[in-house]
Amino acid sequence: MAEVVRMPKMSDTMTEGVIAKWHKKVGDKVSTGDLIAEVETDKATMDFESYQEGTLLYIGAEEGSTVPIDAVIAVLGEEGEDYKSALEGNSTGGAEKAPANEADKPETKTPESESEPASTDEGIDPESVGATVIRMPLLSDTMTEGVIAEWHKKVGDEIKSDDTLADVETDKATMEVTAYAEGTLLYIGVEKGEAAKVNDVIAIVGKPGTDVQPLLKGGSKPKSADAKAEEPKAEARKEEVATATSSDADSRVKASPLAKKIAKDKGIDLSQVKGSAEGGRIVKKDIESFSPGAKPQAAAPATEAPAKDSKAAAPSIPQFIGEEKYTEKPVTQMRKTIGKRLSDSLFTAPHFYVTMSIDMDSAIAARAKMNEFAPVKISFNDIVIKAVAVALKQHPNLNSSWRGDKIRYNEHVNIGVAVAVDEGLLVPVVRFADGKSLSHISAEVKDFAQKAKNKKLQPADWEGSTFTISNLGMFGVDEFTAIINSPDACILAIGGISQVPVVKNGAVVPGNVMKVTLSCDHRVVDGAQGAAFLQTLKALIEEPVRLLV
Repeated sequence: MAEVVRMPKMSDTMTEGVIAKWHKKVGDKVSTGDLIAEVETDKATMDFESYQEGTLLYIGAEEGSTVPIDAVIAVLGEEGEDYKSALEGNSTGGAEKAPANEADKPETKTPESESEPASTDEGIDPESVGATVIRMPLLSDTMTEGVIAEWHKKVGDEIKSDDTLADVETDKATMEVTAYAEGTLLYIGVEKGEAAKVNDVIAIVGKPGTDVQPLLKGGSKPKSADAKAEEPKAEARKEEVATATSSDADSRVKASPLAKKIAKDKGIDLSQVKGSAEGGRIVKKDIESFSPGAKPQAAAPATEAPAKDSKAAAPSIPQFIGEEKYTEKPVTQMRKTIGKRLSDSLFTAPHFYVTMSIDMDSAIAARAKMNEFAPVKISFNDIVIKAVAVALKQHPNLNSSWRGDKIRYNEHVNIGVAVAVDEGLLVPVVRFADGKSLSHISAEVKDFAQKAKNKKLQPADWEGSTFTISNLGMFGVDEFTAIINSPDACILAIGGISQVPVVKNGAVVPGNVMKVTLSCDHRVVDGAQGAAFLQTLKALIEEPVRLLV
């Protein structure tokens, strides 16, 4: 008897999955435990193994399509078995129409319907036309769209499986999109620099000469030779309009805005100035080199007459000529996401802040001693990460997150470390930081920083933080406040170490002080809890030997 295969729930937050790749095709034999597909979830791309046996009779979602949890994605049964009854009893779920359904209706087709492929966009099997659709993949848990930063292939190129097709700029980093099909690149649906939503068609690969129009949904079609031929005509029409507009303006004096301003300031009649630019247009240098004629000079005494009547001559103000200009750049995907997520955090979570000064004399001495033996150089930031992790085990309320109708108290400690890159900010995660040595933490943070610089961080590197640290001390910042990195309940802002006078044993002596500011989500953490956490953190950093116990 035919059995349906449904989209499984492969993570705690997953609501739908994308079929990244099918490892079986209709007609293949499937055994229990066989890998039948790769499913892209909200967390990562995972292997989907069959828990049933039989012949693959039906595939209900093509590669790259999004399918809700529990929707039918395939049917297994005996070879040649009629699986329609299994589908009819499991028609809900929202999976896309199956290619197999179209193949099962040859007797209902008429010559007229065969001549109208556009009407079958929703149910076309790419394999039936010898092509594979490449869609915009979900490359991070917060990605909603991607920008094509660079195409590595062009229409007509031969594509091999796992070739790099394009670089896609996501909200986190620029990542590679690889082909999961072989053939010729027939169609590019998104130009370089343009954005496409997750699951939109970005390319089609198949046999040369294949008609890809039936595979394009929503009326989108590849640029044909006729369309390309029309582009120069459109440009020519634009030029004609621009020329006509320019001709209408010939009756007026043609001058640049800067030239007009300078002429007005100097009292120069533009009709007396000869322009040196194209078409007789007057520019800045024409005004500066212009010598006024007799008429403007005759008018000068009349202008100066009021000055003679005044008791004191007006001060002479030198003239300065400047030019206003600016550069605009499109907002990157990363900057869009930073703006959205931090705005949501600040305007949704009620923030409060607690600041404390920490004596760093002992930490400075301990770090110098540690680096005599450590396999990698330990930084003050590494010491802070370790101290925060240890302190969180004593104050679990701060190692938590707001979940709407509940508060999640995490028993593991994953510290997000903010890393600045040219495009914005990334937060790779040091997992289980409380159990790692300072040398281990140092090596891991350095590796993350290098990956971030080279745009090699993967989604698994920045997901799952329970607390975040942002350190601007290396830039000479004394103290600052940071916006909480949702869904964490807290973020710690680290300032630089300053040499200041301090009182010790009743005497004023030189000291090294570092200020830290804790930002807390008041829905989860109260002021007294935040203050108690900072007290513990202060004690750990001021006596670093406690981190080793």
